[in-house]
Amino acid sequence: VYNAAPAWGVTVGDALGVPDPVLTQHQHQHQGQTFSFLGIRVSSPLSLVVNGRRPPGSALAPPRLALSNPSAPL
Repeated sequence: VYNAAPAWGVTVGDALGVPDPVLTQHQHQHQGQTFSFLGIRVSSPLSLVVNGRRPPGSALAPPRLALSNPSAPL
């Protein structure tokens, strides 16, 4: 689950409700092999319903800021 906190997740056997999913077909080629799979995206793990309940706010991963300056000297 993208953007989920490391300590949160779902396990085998959990009932998972996915409101407003976006289904995407992925196709990748690597070393002569083609890999094809479906991906389901939601806006946030907080929009899921797991075993009849919404995840707690702590299920959302904290934001991270990444900065880069390609013109800075090494």
